[in-house]
Amino acid sequence: MAVIPFSLVDSGQTVVGDPTVVYSWSPMTQIGADTGQPLSGMGWSDRSFQAEGTFGAGGSITVEGSNDGVNWHILHDPFSVPISITVGGLTQVTEISRFIRPRVVGGDATTSLTVTGVFRTQRIT
Repeated sequence: MAVIPFSLVDSGQTVVGDPTVVYSWSPMTQIGADTGQPLSGMGWSDRSFQAEGTFGAGGSITVEGSNDGVNWHILHDPFSVPISITVGGLTQVTEISRFIRPRVVGGDATTSLTVTGVFRTQRIT
């Protein structure tokens, strides 16, 4: 299992008062059953994940959370459905956990995905 480091795409500082931050993990493949490097962000009130690229046969990305950094659980969308992205798309995450990461759980040798997460804090004025 390879751990794919995240890259900071946008720190939210491009617009004054922008409370969002964007991270990306790429490439995530099935060959190594890749896991994204976890992020710690308990102050994020909203989170969404997008997966794009070649999913391959049976390709799938889950979004996992952990409060202890050891035991990981699949998080859910707003309809309480466990997150499993199987085609290019975007999903919101409802649970707030201490750590969050994407993980490849299916695919073949052609699977190569970019996962992007957008995280927003509440504005305090």
